[in-house]
Amino acid sequence: MNAVERLYKGFAASDPGEILASLHPDFTGVVSAGMPLGVGGTHRGPEAMLRDCWGVVFRHLDTGPQPEEQVWSGPGRVVVLGHYRGTARATGRAHEAAFAHDLHLRDGLIVKLVQVTDTARWVEALTDKSTM
Repeated sequence: MNAVERLYKGFAASDPGEILASLHPDFTGVVSAGMPLGVGGTHRGPEAMLRDCWGVVFRHLDTGPQPEEQVWSGPGRVVVLGHYRGTARATGRAHEAAFAHDLHLRDGLIVKLVQVTDTARWVEALTDKSTM
């Protein structure tokens, strides 16, 4: 199993150890601007990404990336296309947002992930309908 498969397997199993095992020690995550919960921006290091981005998201949403297609542009780079699907924990609202993950690999591990997603769908799921 390669690091890309391992990353998405880890997300599907809600397994932080599996997720971290797919990431290079020099990992950088670039999360779409406009993401709610203050997670947008650049996160340096596997633990920082897990703690300050993915951990925050998973506390508020029962969601995860569901990859649908991988487009390899060489041995060290792949774009993964898919959807995040789930439910916001506080509002109970369904969550679905398309994504593209631009993954860069080094030494067989993911060294960089750039996320592009429909941030409005994230905000919508987290917003209580009574406040709209």
